[in-house]
Amino acid sequence: MTPVSRTRPAPALTLGEVEARAAAVLPPGVRDFVAGAAGQELSLAANRAALDEVFLVPRVLRDVSVRSTGCELLGSQFAMPLAVAPVAYHRLAHPDGELAAARAAAAAGVPFTAATLSSFPVEEIAAAGATTWFQLYWLKDRARRLDLVRRAEAAGCTALMLTVDVPWMGRRLRDIRNGFTLPAGVTAANLTEAAGSAAHRANGGSAVAGHTALTFAPSLTWADVEELRTLTALPLILKGVLDPADAALAVRAGVDALVVSNHGGRQLDGAVPGVRLLPEIRQAVGEGCRLLLDGGIRSGLDVLRALALGADGVLVGRPVVWGLAADGEAGVRRVLELLAAELDDALGLAGCRTVAEARALRTVRRGE
Repeated sequence: MTPVSRTRPAPALTLGEVEARAAAVLPPGVRDFVAGAAGQELSLAANRAALDEVFLVPRVLRDVSVRSTGCELLGSQFAMPLAVAPVAYHRLAHPDGELAAARAAAAAGVPFTAATLSSFPVEEIAAAGATTWFQLYWLKDRARRLDLVRRAEAAGCTALMLTVDVPWMGRRLRDIRNGFTLPAGVTAANLTEAAGSAAHRANGGSAVAGHTALTFAPSLTWADVEELRTLTALPLILKGVLDPADAALAVRAGVDALVVSNHGGRQLDGAVPGVRLLPEIRQAVGEGCRLLLDGGIRSGLDVLRALALGADGVLVGRPVVWGLAADGEAGVRRVLELLAAELDDALGLAGCRTVAEARALRTVRRGE
């Protein structure tokens, strides 16, 4: 009897293909938790549409035989202007969770952002080998949030990213309809067992939303940002800034970098896509503040678009989880390999040899 040949599928050629493979294996509730957004998901769709409205004006007759996607971010050199975004509960997608994703980031030469709600503790994630940034939610308990900062410092994290657009979790209707709860074995590993247990109990809605309502402080203000600035010497990043006026206030508060983001459409439904405000925010902060775009990045072309509009780099979140679900660490490596290859291709075809030259490209929007 001839044995059945079990061959691996051909490598994915786009992040869309990776998403489709992940969707085929993820439980429906988890798939909705990762893919979904707030309200009618207007901002989720707008993030993608806004990027596709941006067209580049390529330069010609330049020698692009040698190119580099390398860049500097917050004092470190990376292989490309991209960081893995903070995403909660990677173990929903794969048992190796954040550890596998961090190892893939290390192999790709990009930073990995460990989330407050990660499913492995920050110490284990940082030990996986990637340059690690730590994302902080403003917890109600001051001692616990300060403890998280000190743990991140002791673990060797090289930057602190404070999320400022989540006083509570947005109304994510898919999760409410699904009564989404964390399965056994998946916890908020950086928090105490008592603090994280609520995410396993649903009372007719999303247990994760209920947990965050109990844990996060909606009272975060600029005074708290200024206090945090005095409590750590790590570079400080604010994630979730959209208004140029807020960006200018952040610079005055001593912030080193901003993530221009509407939280992937998962907070205020109808919030403007970050890519629409990038040029104005760049003008407001000047060149002394690093800008990262988050929301809807699905290709190396999108990275180039962000650079041309004033960003220093981008964050990528959902595609990393898709890669993890599709093929563990190898799947995340494939996601980052695709982004690197696509960025190199787009860079050269636009007549640019470096990330710095990409930032000088002109853009036009659909209809202009």
